[in-house]
Amino acid sequence: MEPIKDLIKRLADRYGRERSSLLPILQGVVEQEKYLSEYSMTEIARELNLPAADVFGTATFYSFLENEKMGRYIIRLCKTITCSMKGENQILLTIQDLLKIKVGETTPDGNFSLLQTNCLGFCHKAPAMLINKEVYNELTPEKVREILTSYINSNGGGKENVNNTSS
Repeated sequence: MEPIKDLIKRLADRYGRERSSLLPILQGVVEQEKYLSEYSMTEIARELNLPAADVFGTATFYSFLENEKMGRYIIRLCKTITCSMKGENQILLTIQDLLKIKVGETTPDGNFSLLQTNCLGFCHKAPAMLINKEVYNELTPEKVREILTSYINSNGGGKENVNNTSS
């Protein structure tokens, strides 16, 4: 990974140094670093000549901009009413049981973090979750065990998403 100052400068060169460039730069840092540290947010504010409060406010407003160190794989389970009606709670219990973590926690090996999020846009195929950018939907406890086991068995590396029914 490149030093954070160099990354931010490169992103600012690419997207510009206007207020409207803030979100793509924040996303670029998260893509590379997996989260936004206080230091990175301060450096973004400096590079864009923005008040640090603007950067912190934007970074903490969006749920997909992590400001805490997360696991290699971030599991985001949809918690909307549609997913809830289709068995989201059983999916959550299955994930918690298999990984031995609760919502907001990361496994001791640093491979998985578990979060709940609002709508992922797959209400028609609920319940749904993301593992990083990979969508899994029409979940059952068995399907979740199979998906997570494939990540665990490949040393946290994941497998081709053979269970994805979004295509």
